[in-house]
Amino acid sequence: MVDFLVLGVAAFGAGLVDAVVGGGGLIQLPTMFTVFPNMAPATLIGTNKLASIFGTSVAAVSYARRVAIAWSVATPAAMAALVFAFLGAYTVTKVSADFMRIVLPLVLLVVAIYTFARKDFGSVHAPIHSGAREQSLALVTGASIGFYDGFFGPGTGSFLVFLFVRIFGFDFLGASAVAKVVNVACNFAALVWFGYSGHLIWQLGLTMAVCQIAGSLIGSRMAMKHGSGFVRKLFLVVVSVLIVKTGYDAWLRW
Repeated sequence: MVDFLVLGVAAFGAGLVDAVVGGGGLIQLPTMFTVFPNMAPATLIGTNKLASIFGTSVAAVSYARRVAIAWSVATPAAMAALVFAFLGAYTVTKVSADFMRIVLPLVLLVVAIYTFARKDFGSVHAPIHSGAREQSLALVTGASIGFYDGFFGPGTGSFLVFLFVRIFGFDFLGASAVAKVVNVACNFAALVWFGYSGHLIWQLGLTMAVCQIAGSLIGSRMAMKHGSGFVRKLFLVVVSVLIVKTGYDAWLRW
């Protein structure tokens, strides 16, 4: 009972953070590994995805009701992410992802420095592409991050937000809204793989999903109430924590 309570609180926090800027996995997945240290990692990751897809879907719907989502970007990016996240999940069963552990903190550091240095970054929603070029860039972005999510995963939501601001000229709020749609596709692709391979604990995943949904509703409303400035600040906080966590895992833990 205590274990379920701890995981419920973690799922709520993960849903709240994830709904704003991504990075909820920083809270939820480590908690699952702590509570169930002897369970197969694939089963914990699969169960984490089961809970996350509900929270992310609710956040996406909440954004869609109040924010003008750029569907001309979200749709092709999500379709590409769906396919390539599955390919990434398959590839990681054949090729080691250890090199990603070393590179990831450095990439995140560049993202944080760039965002911090440009004070106006993501403050204004001014799309800079349209038509075929916009859709082509969306496909490439969705495919790249989708593959990364399936292959490795940490920071996927934050990378999506950053790229939608940097490449497409969205503000942080608009970028976060589109990121949720793409995240749903990534989570669904991963769920197909983990479900097929039997790495899911349905009762635990669905219980955590309820808490994720509650957190997602509050997080998405906070983001829409306080706007892009709030999302930017939380984005920098989450990326900073990601740098510390992934840097520790890659360079110091062993």
